[in-house]
Amino acid sequence: MQNHKLVLPEHLNHFGFLFGGYLLKWVDEVAWIAASLEFPGYQFVTVGMETVEFHKSVREGAILIFQVNRIRTGNTSVNYGVTVRISDQEGFNEPVFSTNVTFVRVDGNGAKLSIEN
Repeated sequence: MQNHKLVLPEHLNHFGFLFGGYLLKWVDEVAWIAASLEFPGYQFVTVGMETVEFHKSVREGAILIFQVNRIRTGNTSVNYGVTVRISDQEGFNEPVFSTNVTFVRVDGNGAKLSIEN
């Protein structure tokens, strides 16, 4: 699954760069959307991100490209790889961030449920 996000002034820190917390939120969100689309009707909660390391700074007006791919499905969990690239006017994509996000399927009380493939 691919998604895009425009970096606006309200996403910037006091130095004029994208605040890392926004990027982490968007990564979690696009991975959750992928899980929800692949497993309709299931409730997922985030249990972790593998690595948090920013490779390039991002400025206002940048268009970020989020690529999400399922890595593995366990008994109660599913793991997605998320790669974020910055697109410039010439179509060149530079890597900004990548991680693996793990979700667990839960019921209404928060108890783990099996994922049926």
